[in-house]
Amino acid sequence: MVILKTTNELQKMRKAGKITAQALELGGAAVKPGITTGELDRIMRQFILSKGAKPSFLGFGGFPKSACISVNDEVIHGIPGKRVLREGDIVSIDIGAYIDGYHGDSAATFAVGTISDEAARLMAATRESLMEAIAVAQPGKRLGDIGAAVQNYVTERGFSVVREYVGHGVGHDMHEEPEVPNYGKAGHGVRLIPGMVIAIEPMINAGTAAIYVKKDKWTVATRDGKPSAHFEHTVAITSDGPVILTKS
Repeated sequence: MVILKTTNELQKMRKAGKITAQALELGGAAVKPGITTGELDRIMRQFILSKGAKPSFLGFGGFPKSACISVNDEVIHGIPGKRVLREGDIVSIDIGAYIDGYHGDSAATFAVGTISDEAARLMAATRESLMEAIAVAQPGKRLGDIGAAVQNYVTERGFSVVREYVGHGVGHDMHEEPEVPNYGKAGHGVRLIPGMVIAIEPMINAGTAAIYVKKDKWTVATRDGKPSAHFEHTVAITSDGPVILTKS
């Protein structure tokens, strides 16, 4: 069941979204050669706690850290730890904050120093596909319009869409209905109506869409070893159009 949010609830979600966005911005600013993914996690966790919020991911389904940090061919759900970032890496950070009964959820991929042209094009296409999807998230449109916007944008540029993992509703729970695929057919699927809040999160591979889960049972990586990028915003559907809640 899709849970619609009231104006008061959306205000609370704006607060959660802002803290989430600021934490992600802080983590991204700390990305540099030599830093560990564990240190990035610590920086963002401390910031979220300093705002009176809680990291949404910590303990979620047993996840052991506050952020998902995935490097190069890792798509999502990377566990922060001792891994040292190196020049030329790309690192995807997915973070959430919970406060006053509501979650925010956002992700972005960052360059570690100078990166390859392929990685730069992948990051740009993934980021732009998210903005294309948000632009079509208007009342009366359908989830298929969102998925088609992402899919068409990235495939036209030679990249592929991960299908096993999708976006989702956000609210009291971090994952609510509906599911929000990054692929689909325009004009199909659940209709968007004011009060819906969804996380739109393209996960895009430079090579094939094939993925696997690593031995830690969390980290998802590309089968062909090519890089993957991930961008995400929590978006409210309003009568005036889509509103990004995870803006700093």
